[in-house]
Parts: sequence; C-alpha cells; structure tokens
Amino acid sequence: MKNSLGRGFESLIPTELIDDEFDPTAAEDKKESQLKQLKLTDIIRDEEQPRRDFNQEALEALAASIKEHGVLQPIVVTKEDGKYKIVAGERRWRAAKLAGLDKIPAIIRTLDSQNRLELSIIENAQREDLNAIELATAYVKLQNQFNLSTEDIAAKVGKSEATIQNTIRLLNLPDEAKKIMVKEKLTEGVMRPLVSRDEAIIKKVLPRIVKEGWTARKVERYFAETKQKSSATAIKRDAYRKSENALTAKYNVVTKITGRSLTFKCKNETELKELIKKL
Repeated sequence: MKNSLGRGFESLIPTELIDDEFDPTAAEDKKESQLKQLKLTDIIRDEEQPRRDFNQEALEALAASIKEHGVLQPIVVTKEDGKYKIVAGERRWRAAKLAGLDKIPAIIRTLDSQNRLELSIIENAQREDLNAIELATAYVKLQNQFNLSTEDIAAKVGKSEATIQNTIRLLNLPDEAKKIMVKEKLTEGVMRPLVSRDEAIIKKVLPRIVKEGWTARKVERYFAETKQKSSATAIKRDAYRKSENALTAKYNVVTKITGRSLTFKCKNETELKELIKKL
C-alpha cells in the first residue's frame, strides 16, 4: 500500500473514530459483509501486500492491549482456496497471534461485494449533500477496508490529495464538536483551524462561531490575533522580569511588577526603613 502520509494510517486516525452515526454506507456494510470468528491458522497474509516490516515493540504493545480488551476492530478478509486472505488488518492479526488468541473477528467479503461497497463509498464521497464528517468517515473506510492511500482515494473521487487529508483530519475533533458541526451545518473551512486545538479552547470558541456566524477567515483571524496577544504578553513579561531583577539588585528587596503596579516586599521593618531611605 502506498502511504502518502509517511506513516501508518492507524497512527493518524484511530480506527474507533469510524462512527456509524456519521457513516453514509453503514447499511451497505451490513448487507455485503459476514462477520465471523475465524481461526488464526485459517488466515493468510496477502503476499502482494508491500508492507512487510512491522515494528516488534508496537506489535507487542498492541498484543498486550488485545489480551486486556480483545480485538476491537475486525480484520477484513476474502476467501481464497480454503483460506482467508487478509485485505486489511495484518497488524491486528499478527498481534492476536502474539497475544495467544486462537480466533479473531473478521469481516468476510467476496470480491464482488468488496467492489460494490467500494463503489458505494466513492459515490457517497462524491455527493455534494454529504457533510464533511460523513466524507471523512467514508475516506477512512476506503483506507481501512481496501488499503487505499490518500493518493488513490483522491484519484477515485476527483479531488486533490491535500483535500482528502484535510477532510480526514476533522475526525480528530472531539465528538461533541463533530455533532455540532453536522447539526449547525458548519463548513470544513470553519472547523479546520480547531482540529489542532485543545478541547477546552474548542469548547470556548465553538459557541461563538455558531452564535455569531463566523466565517473561515474570521476563525483563522481569531487564532492569529490570540497568538499575537500571547506573544506580546510573553515579551512584556520578559521585559518586566529584567526590570524586577535590576530593582531587586539595587534595593536588595524582592520586587514584583504586575500590570501597572510596582511592589516591594520587605522581610521585616528594618528592611522597610532601609528601602524608604534609598527611595
């Protein structure tokens, strides 16, 4: 699989972010898939899968998680010559073996049903009435279930690779923010600047975005101005610190500058009297 993002897709977007609530092809999944517990010995890797190196430490960490919680997301396979070939999920399969499991949950697809589901997702991704969260969910399914890179998806849906990647990153938003985005019909451009922000900041600014009808440019300007104010405050604080140190050295008492106030803190009455003389 080509990986245009330069690292494993699961490290970018956790697979549990694929929420049926935002999945435009969930019904198609149920119709075209068989979910079964398969013996690990009945499953084989796809020899044409270019990824052959798996970080042992990461596999052992996943194996430990599987021992405690089980396999949370089924692998995807197709039946071939009495065995089940992995379409997606080789890392989970390897970790399950390390964890000592006998079986693993798997979605069994025929090539026909796989192709139909892929077409269904692509058709949905091209629909203009889908919101960006639904689009992102569809793209993630193409990544997870068909081993498609963002470059592959871009070619199939007729968009740039950067556009696909930016849409996918919206899934990193807190769940509540995603629901508000869908409910209020907020655009991708408005929400994109929030992706890298702390949840507390998102909770603070999102109600204003909705209530005041902010544009994408307004959101970007807000964060740019906030950054400038923070930088200016830091510069001013640094300048005050130098003045505090100079005054402390000159008068031999603790000096503090807060806002427009200058405070001298004396240890005792004698020190206070000495300070008054120097002033």
